[in-house]
Amino acid sequence: VQLQASGGGLVQAGDSLKLSCAASERTFSSYAMGWFRQAPGKEREFVAHIWRTGGSTYYADSVKGRFTISRDNAKNTVYLQMNSLKPEDTAVYFCAASASDVYLTRVTSYDYWGQGTLVTVSS
Repeated sequence: VQLQASGGGLVQAGDSLKLSCAASERTFSSYAMGWFRQAPGKEREFVAHIWRTGGSTYYADSVKGRFTISRDNAKNTVYLQMNSLKPEDTAVYFCAASASDVYLTRVTSYDYWGQGTLVTVSS
């Protein structure tokens, strides 16, 4: 599965941004999808995940209430709507696909990764 993330950019604190991740695979609906981020000098961290059908989502505490993950299986795309952005949200954001439905907050649970898209939030 090839994943292509897009939508990053430079925004001000309080602004919104929507990331997209397009998958090449027609079996996209067979994968749980996640978003992770990595700030300079820090480890990659979990942001959100969504199950195969989109019926269940889960968020890191740091983004809960501000970010929304969704997917459109007809378009082979997963989204991350980010509202009320903060400077600490600055990072490279990665989408990932998992053939498993467990431990989806873990980097090691994902089989395929996109190349990342940079989000910079200025104060």
